[in-house]
Amino acid sequence: MEINKASKEDIKHISRVYVDSWRATYRGLVPDDYLKELSYEEAEISWIDFLNYENEPFIYVATNDEGKLIGFASGKSTDDKNYDGELYSLYLTEECRGLGVGRHLVSAITKHFIEKDIHTMMVWVMKKINLD
Repeated sequence: MEINKASKEDIKHISRVYVDSWRATYRGLVPDDYLKELSYEEAEISWIDFLNYENEPFIYVATNDEGKLIGFASGKSTDDKNYDGELYSLYLTEECRGLGVGRHLVSAITKHFIEKDIHTMMVWVMKKINLD
Protein backbone atom coordinates (compact mmCIF):
# COMPACT_ATOMS: atom_id res chain seq x y z
CA MET A 1 0.00 0.00 0.00
CA GLU A 2 1.12 3.54 -0.77
CA ILE A 3 -0.16 6.85 0.57
CA ASN A 4 0.34 9.92 -1.64
CA LYS A 5 -1.03 13.39 -2.00
CA ALA A 6 -3.79 13.30 -4.62
CA SER A 7 -3.64 15.07 -7.93
CA LYS A 8 -6.56 16.28 -10.01
CA GLU A 9 -6.09 13.16 -12.15
CA ASP A 10 -7.13 11.08 -9.11
CA ILE A 11 -10.54 12.76 -8.83
CA LYS A 12 -12.37 10.24 -11.04
CA HIS A 13 -11.17 7.36 -8.81
CA ILE A 14 -11.81 9.34 -5.62
CA SER A 15 -15.39 9.94 -6.80
CA ARG A 16 -15.94 6.21 -7.34
CA VAL A 17 -14.64 5.33 -3.87
CA TYR A 18 -16.77 8.13 -2.38
CA VAL A 19 -20.06 7.01 -3.98
CA ASP A 20 -19.45 3.29 -3.45
CA SER A 21 -18.47 3.90 0.17
CA TRP A 22 -21.57 5.99 0.86
CA ARG A 23 -23.78 3.25 -0.59
CA ALA A 24 -22.11 0.57 1.54
CA THR A 25 -21.55 2.49 4.77
CA TYR A 26 -24.64 4.64 5.12
CA ARG A 27 -27.29 2.08 4.18
CA GLY A 28 -29.79 2.25 7.02
CA LEU A 29 -28.51 5.65 8.15
CA VAL A 30 -29.77 7.69 5.21
CA PRO A 31 -32.74 7.00 2.92
CA ASP A 32 -32.15 4.40 0.19
CA ASP A 33 -33.48 6.82 -2.43
CA TYR A 34 -30.70 9.27 -1.59
CA LEU A 35 -28.05 6.57 -1.95
CA LYS A 36 -29.47 5.42 -5.30
CA GLU A 37 -29.34 8.99 -6.65
CA LEU A 38 -25.64 9.44 -5.91
CA SER A 39 -23.64 9.64 -9.12
CA TYR A 40 -19.97 9.39 -9.94
CA GLU A 41 -20.23 12.42 -12.23
CA GLU A 42 -21.76 14.67 -9.55
CA ALA A 43 -19.24 13.45 -7.00
CA GLU A 44 -16.44 14.30 -9.41
CA ILE A 45 -17.74 17.86 -9.73
CA SER A 46 -18.03 18.16 -5.93
CA TRP A 47 -14.44 17.00 -5.36
CA ILE A 48 -13.11 19.36 -8.01
CA ASP A 49 -15.04 22.16 -6.29
CA PHE A 50 -13.58 21.08 -2.95
CA LEU A 51 -10.05 21.44 -4.30
CA ASN A 52 -10.80 24.74 -6.01
CA TYR A 53 -12.86 26.58 -3.43
CA GLU A 54 -12.19 25.31 0.10
CA ASN A 55 -9.70 26.84 2.54
CA GLU A 56 -6.30 25.23 1.78
CA PRO A 57 -7.80 21.86 0.76
CA PHE A 58 -5.84 18.66 0.22
CA ILE A 59 -6.52 14.98 -0.36
CA TYR A 60 -4.36 11.92 0.29
CA VAL A 61 -5.01 8.64 -1.50
CA ALA A 62 -4.18 5.06 -0.64
CA THR A 63 -3.38 2.66 -3.45
CA ASN A 64 -2.90 -1.09 -3.24
CA ASP A 65 0.06 -3.01 -4.65
CA GLU A 66 -1.60 -3.09 -8.08
CA GLY A 67 -1.96 0.70 -8.10
CA LYS A 68 -5.73 0.71 -7.54
CA LEU A 69 -7.08 3.54 -5.39
CA ILE A 70 -8.60 1.89 -2.29
CA GLY A 71 -9.27 4.89 -0.07
CA PHE A 72 -8.77 8.57 0.49
CA ALA A 73 -8.91 11.23 3.16
CA SER A 74 -9.23 14.97 2.77
CA GLY A 75 -8.59 17.93 4.98
CA LYS A 76 -8.71 21.69 4.97
CA SER A 77 -7.86 24.67 7.13
CA THR A 78 -10.64 26.43 8.98
CA ASP A 79 -11.38 29.85 10.38
CA ASP A 80 -13.12 28.37 13.43
CA LYS A 81 -11.90 29.70 16.80
CA ASN A 82 -12.01 26.21 18.36
CA TYR A 83 -9.84 24.32 15.85
CA ASP A 84 -7.53 25.13 12.95
CA GLY A 85 -7.95 22.10 10.70
CA GLU A 86 -10.69 19.71 9.69
CA LEU A 87 -10.49 16.08 8.68
CA TYR A 88 -13.13 16.62 6.02
CA SER A 89 -13.55 13.06 4.80
CA LEU A 90 -12.28 9.50 5.07
CA TYR A 91 -13.58 6.87 2.66
CA LEU A 92 -12.39 3.34 1.96
CA THR A 93 -13.39 0.56 -0.38
CA GLU A 94 -15.24 -2.21 1.40
CA GLU A 95 -12.52 -4.79 0.80
CA CYS A 96 -9.81 -2.79 2.58
CA ARG A 97 -11.71 -1.91 5.76
CA GLY A 98 -10.14 -3.19 8.94
CA LEU A 99 -6.67 -3.44 7.38
CA GLY A 100 -5.21 -0.19 8.75
CA VAL A 101 -5.67 1.86 5.57
CA GLY A 102 -7.79 4.46 7.37
CA ARG A 103 -5.20 4.81 10.11
CA HIS A 104 -2.48 5.51 7.53
CA LEU A 105 -4.65 8.09 5.77
CA VAL A 106 -5.48 9.89 9.03
CA SER A 107 -1.78 9.88 9.85
CA ALA A 108 -1.04 11.54 6.48
CA ILE A 109 -3.67 14.21 7.16
CA THR A 110 -2.23 14.83 10.64
CA LYS A 111 1.33 15.12 9.33
CA HIS A 112 0.15 17.56 6.65
CA PHE A 113 -1.48 19.74 9.30
CA ILE A 114 1.60 19.66 11.54
CA GLU A 115 3.79 20.73 8.59
CA LYS A 116 1.41 23.69 8.10
CA ASP A 117 1.64 24.57 11.83
CA ILE A 118 -1.94 23.42 12.43
CA HIS A 119 -2.21 21.62 15.76
CA THR A 120 -5.96 21.20 16.33
CA MET A 121 -8.31 19.20 14.15
CA MET A 122 -12.07 18.69 13.99
CA VAL A 123 -13.57 15.39 12.82
CA TRP A 124 -17.24 14.98 11.88
CA VAL A 125 -18.94 11.59 12.22
CA MET A 126 -22.45 10.43 11.37
CA LYS A 127 -24.47 8.94 14.17
CA LYS A 128 -27.46 6.70 13.68
CA ILE A 129 -30.50 8.08 15.46
CA ASN A 130 -33.32 5.71 16.24
CA LEU A 131 -36.57 7.59 15.56
CA ASP A 132 -38.85 4.79 16.76
